[in-house]
Amino acid sequence: MSFYFLEATAFAKLFVREAGTDALIKLMETAEDNRKLISAATPLEVYAAIRRRERSGQIGSIAAAGALELLRLEAARMVQQPLNPGVLEAARQLVDRSLLRWPEALQLGAACTARDMFPGTEIVFVSSSAALLDAAKAEGFLTIDPASLPPGEPLPEKELEAAKE
Repeated sequence: MSFYFLEATAFAKLFVREAGTDALIKLMETAEDNRKLISAATPLEVYAAIRRRERSGQIGSIAAAGALELLRLEAARMVQQPLNPGVLEAARQLVDRSLLRWPEALQLGAACTARDMFPGTEIVFVSSSAALLDAAKAEGFLTIDPASLPPGEPLPEKELEAAKE
Protein backbone atom coordinates (compact mmCIF):
# COMPACT_ATOMS: atom_id res chain seq x y z
CA MET A 1 0.00 0.00 0.00
CA SER A 2 1.28 3.47 -0.88
CA PHE A 3 2.21 6.40 1.30
CA TYR A 4 0.94 9.82 0.20
CA PHE A 5 3.03 12.98 0.54
CA LEU A 6 0.66 15.95 0.44
CA GLU A 7 2.32 19.15 -0.72
CA ALA A 8 0.70 22.38 0.53
CA THR A 9 -1.46 23.03 -2.57
CA ALA A 10 -3.06 19.63 -2.06
CA PHE A 11 -3.20 19.71 1.76
CA ALA A 12 -5.01 23.08 1.62
CA LYS A 13 -7.88 21.44 -0.28
CA LEU A 14 -8.86 19.67 2.93
CA PHE A 15 -9.68 23.03 4.56
CA VAL A 16 -10.84 25.36 1.78
CA ARG A 17 -13.22 24.03 -0.87
CA GLU A 18 -11.77 24.19 -4.37
CA ALA A 19 -11.27 21.95 -7.39
CA GLY A 20 -10.08 18.57 -6.13
CA THR A 21 -11.38 18.88 -2.56
CA ASP A 22 -13.89 16.02 -2.82
CA ALA A 23 -11.43 13.67 -4.54
CA LEU A 24 -8.72 14.42 -1.98
CA ILE A 25 -11.08 13.86 0.94
CA LYS A 26 -12.05 10.49 -0.53
CA LEU A 27 -8.40 9.57 -1.09
CA MET A 28 -7.50 10.53 2.48
CA GLU A 29 -10.42 8.49 3.85
CA THR A 30 -8.95 5.39 2.20
CA ALA A 31 -5.40 5.89 3.54
CA GLU A 32 -4.30 5.10 7.08
CA ASP A 33 -3.03 8.11 9.04
CA ASN A 34 0.48 6.66 9.30
CA ARG A 35 0.65 6.66 5.47
CA LYS A 36 -0.14 10.38 5.11
CA LEU A 37 2.99 12.51 4.97
CA ILE A 38 3.55 16.27 4.93
CA SER A 39 6.47 18.61 5.35
CA ALA A 40 6.68 20.22 8.80
CA ALA A 41 6.37 23.56 6.94
CA THR A 42 3.06 22.63 5.31
CA PRO A 43 0.73 23.52 8.20
CA LEU A 44 2.26 27.02 8.40
CA GLU A 45 2.00 27.47 4.63
CA VAL A 46 -1.67 26.44 4.66
CA TYR A 47 -2.35 28.56 7.77
CA ALA A 48 -0.96 31.60 5.92
CA ALA A 49 -3.07 30.82 2.85
CA ILE A 50 -6.26 30.60 4.94
CA ARG A 51 -5.48 33.89 6.70
CA ARG A 52 -4.69 35.54 3.35
CA ARG A 53 -8.06 34.41 1.97
CA GLU A 54 -9.77 35.72 5.10
CA ARG A 55 -8.07 39.14 4.87
CA SER A 56 -8.91 39.43 1.16
CA GLY A 57 -12.58 38.66 1.84
CA GLN A 58 -12.62 35.34 -0.04
CA ILE A 59 -13.76 33.55 3.13
CA GLY A 60 -15.42 34.88 6.27
CA SER A 61 -13.92 34.93 9.75
CA ILE A 62 -16.12 32.09 11.02
CA ALA A 63 -15.19 29.88 8.06
CA ALA A 64 -11.51 30.78 8.54
CA ALA A 65 -11.65 29.90 12.25
CA GLY A 66 -13.25 26.55 11.43
CA ALA A 67 -10.68 25.83 8.72
CA LEU A 68 -7.81 26.70 11.07
CA GLU A 69 -9.15 24.39 13.79
CA LEU A 70 -9.55 21.57 11.27
CA LEU A 71 -6.01 22.30 10.01
CA ARG A 72 -4.65 21.95 13.55
CA LEU A 73 -6.41 18.60 14.02
CA GLU A 74 -5.50 17.13 10.62
CA ALA A 75 -1.87 18.27 10.75
CA ALA A 76 -1.49 16.48 14.09
CA ARG A 77 -2.68 13.23 12.48
CA MET A 78 -0.15 13.34 9.63
CA VAL A 79 3.43 12.10 9.70
CA GLN A 80 5.47 15.30 9.45
CA GLN A 81 8.89 15.32 7.80
CA PRO A 82 11.05 17.68 9.91
CA LEU A 83 12.96 20.46 8.17
CA ASN A 84 16.38 19.07 8.98
CA PRO A 85 19.72 19.63 7.19
CA GLY A 86 19.01 16.67 4.87
CA VAL A 87 15.76 18.26 3.67
CA LEU A 88 17.46 21.62 3.16
CA GLU A 89 20.26 20.01 1.15
CA ALA A 90 17.76 18.06 -0.98
CA ALA A 91 15.88 21.32 -1.61
CA ARG A 92 19.11 23.12 -2.57
CA GLN A 93 19.94 20.38 -5.06
CA LEU A 94 16.43 20.62 -6.54
CA VAL A 95 16.87 24.39 -6.97
CA ASP A 96 20.16 23.69 -8.80
CA ARG A 97 18.63 21.26 -11.29
CA SER A 98 15.07 22.50 -11.77
CA LEU A 99 12.97 25.62 -12.22
CA LEU A 100 11.40 25.26 -8.78
CA ARG A 101 11.26 28.22 -6.41
CA TRP A 102 12.66 27.57 -2.94
CA PRO A 103 9.29 26.91 -1.19
CA GLU A 104 8.43 24.33 -3.85
CA ALA A 105 11.90 22.81 -3.61
CA LEU A 106 11.51 22.60 0.17
CA GLN A 107 8.28 20.61 -0.25
CA LEU A 108 9.78 18.20 -2.78
CA GLY A 109 13.02 17.98 -0.79
CA ALA A 110 10.98 16.89 2.23
CA ALA A 111 9.26 14.24 0.10
CA CYS A 112 12.62 12.97 -1.22
CA THR A 113 14.00 12.76 2.32
CA ALA A 114 10.87 10.96 3.53
CA ARG A 115 11.23 8.48 0.67
CA ASP A 116 14.82 7.81 1.76
CA MET A 117 13.54 7.06 5.29
CA PHE A 118 11.11 4.42 3.99
CA PRO A 119 13.22 2.40 1.51
CA GLY A 120 11.20 0.07 -0.68
CA THR A 121 7.98 1.97 0.02
CA GLU A 122 6.14 3.77 -2.76
CA ILE A 123 5.44 7.40 -1.90
CA VAL A 124 2.91 9.15 -4.13
CA PHE A 125 3.47 12.91 -4.40
CA VAL A 126 0.12 14.75 -4.24
CA SER A 127 0.01 18.35 -5.48
CA SER A 128 -1.97 20.75 -7.62
CA SER A 129 1.13 22.61 -8.78
CA ALA A 130 2.06 21.68 -12.35
CA ALA A 131 5.70 22.65 -11.76
CA LEU A 132 5.93 20.48 -8.66
CA LEU A 133 4.20 17.54 -10.30
CA ASP A 134 6.66 17.69 -13.21
CA ALA A 135 9.65 17.95 -10.86
CA ALA A 136 8.33 15.10 -8.70
CA LYS A 137 7.96 12.88 -11.77
CA ALA A 138 11.55 13.75 -12.75
CA GLU A 139 12.60 12.59 -9.26
CA GLY A 140 10.86 9.25 -9.81
CA PHE A 141 7.65 9.81 -7.84
CA LEU A 142 4.22 8.68 -8.90
CA THR A 143 2.04 11.78 -8.78
CA ILE A 144 -1.58 12.74 -8.28
CA ASP A 145 -3.24 16.09 -8.89
CA PRO A 146 -6.49 15.91 -6.90
CA ALA A 147 -8.00 18.62 -9.11
CA SER A 148 -7.71 16.26 -12.09
CA LEU A 149 -9.57 13.39 -10.38
CA PRO A 150 -13.33 12.96 -10.66
CA PRO A 151 -14.99 14.09 -7.41
CA GLY A 152 -15.28 11.22 -4.97
CA GLU A 153 -13.30 8.83 -7.16
CA PRO A 154 -9.61 8.79 -6.21
CA LEU A 155 -7.08 6.91 -8.26
CA PRO A 156 -7.44 3.26 -7.26
CA GLU A 157 -4.41 1.51 -5.74
CA LYS A 158 -4.22 -0.93 -8.67
CA GLU A 159 -3.90 1.98 -11.14
CA LEU A 160 -1.02 3.32 -9.06
CA GLU A 161 0.61 -0.11 -9.25
CA ALA A 162 0.18 -0.18 -13.04
CA ALA A 163 1.70 3.31 -13.34
CA LYS A 164 4.92 2.00 -11.75
CA GLU A 165 5.52 -0.39 -14.63
